[in-house]
Amino acid sequence: MAKFEVTPGWLPFHPNPSVPKFRVPEGAVDAHCHVFGPGDEFPYAPERKYTPCDASRHQLFALRDKLGFARNVIVQATCHGADNRALVDALKHSNDMARGVATVRRTITDAELQELDAAGVRGVRFNFVKRLVDFTPKEELMEIASRIAPLGWHVVVYFEAVDLPELWDFFTNLPTTVVVDHMGRPDVTKPVDGPEFELFVRMMREHENIWSKVSCPERLSVSGPAALDGEQNAYQDVVPFAKRLVETFPDRVLWGTDWPHPNLKNHMPDDGLLVDWIPHIAPTAELQRKLLVDNPMRLYWAR
Repeated sequence: MAKFEVTPGWLPFHPNPSVPKFRVPEGAVDAHCHVFGPGDEFPYAPERKYTPCDASRHQLFALRDKLGFARNVIVQATCHGADNRALVDALKHSNDMARGVATVRRTITDAELQELDAAGVRGVRFNFVKRLVDFTPKEELMEIASRIAPLGWHVVVYFEAVDLPELWDFFTNLPTTVVVDHMGRPDVTKPVDGPEFELFVRMMREHENIWSKVSCPERLSVSGPAALDGEQNAYQDVVPFAKRLVETFPDRVLWGTDWPHPNLKNHMPDDGLLVDWIPHIAPTAELQRKLLVDNPMRLYWAR
């Protein structure tokens, strides 16, 4: 039985998140979350850059119910590498209420891709954050994208804003829908209409196959989670960026908790307060329904 020592300084997820004041629309989807292990059942990858605390499907589904969501999209965590067994286990025990985004290598067989598809996987993730993963040649990633395109899958990309210029050609030539994690991690101390974020907006405007998750304010914020004047105003410095994408591209945005919030250094968010952040970035019922129901259902449950 494998035993794993958690990375020193690792912050465990919130033990008792609050019940949100904001009631999400019926059928809402948490479109970005993870499962970790449990490590004694689903060992962490030898090449991992961190070892998390266990975060099981049972805990994830309990959080989903507490927050008022109906479904999850579970994204393969880098600590599991291309071993998708924990992800597939969660999908198979979800009662068809979860879909997945896997990590695969070019050596995967067509039969293995079909097995993942049958389990509920609908995309693959390419990670370009250098502190989290080792570099994979772009030609290998393009080969994988070409193989999953006939399945109707999409590609999820994770990168940091400063790297977008060098990644632009690769992203805009992918033969699938492309979903960007966490708005491309903008520097929220810079203007929302400044050149760095404007480049990302231009990519979405010029390429209608590119979507964005407007998630993870707790990762992007400088101001932090403090509430002001008795009203929940957490992560307000991130609001202009997310709101701009929601209002400009209402049919191509997704939202997720990012539970259990891997690799956070300063604080662990209350998932209930993250849900209460949603009306700040999607202020109308129509935008909220597109963000939380219509868009993820179209992308993940169309078949």
